[in-house]
Amino acid sequence: MFSFQQAQNTGPKPHQEGAFQRVSVNLTGRLMLANHDEYDCTAVDMSPGDVLLLSPARPRAGERIIAYIDHVGRLEGTVSRLAENAFVIQLNATERKREKLAAQLTWIANKHELGLPEDRRHDRLAPRKTVTELTLDTGAKYPCRIIDLSLSGAAVDIENRPPIGTQIRLGNMKGKIVRHFQEGVAIEFSGVQSREALTEFL
Repeated sequence: MFSFQQAQNTGPKPHQEGAFQRVSVNLTGRLMLANHDEYDCTAVDMSPGDVLLLSPARPRAGERIIAYIDHVGRLEGTVSRLAENAFVIQLNATERKREKLAAQLTWIANKHELGLPEDRRHDRLAPRKTVTELTLDTGAKYPCRIIDLSLSGAAVDIENRPPIGTQIRLGNMKGKIVRHFQEGVAIEFSGVQSREALTEFL
């Protein structure tokens, strides 16, 4: 199973390229150069510290880039390496943002292990409402935050992680805990949900 290993930070430190494990992705988006020109892009390799973007854009080394990547959100950084039709940006992010990105990338990297469908019908969705509750069979409720959501499962940031196999309810959807990661748990829904079932979050 994929997981991000990071050194414990004792205070703010500049990101060192290669300090984070990377994961291969295929996420489309848009980016903006320092002169405000916009271009399509595709993130093909990401870590909580940097991202490799394929794009027709031609930035300069050290140029500030803002990108909006599907399922990940807004990323900001400076160009650290240039290649033909591609470049790497070193991300400027708070520790909390890096932790969130690590959780999102862990979910993407491990998704095949969760037994969740991989076809395009179950692409990850961007929830508008992220703060909700996880309800156990016992009736106990725990506040949580949705990191990632699809028609077949979800990853949530939760302080009290129920054991793997625990039957739960996320909103109106039943499922079970299938994986733990640093920030929370991965949930597999009891069946593939319709978009209408997810409207409370979308």
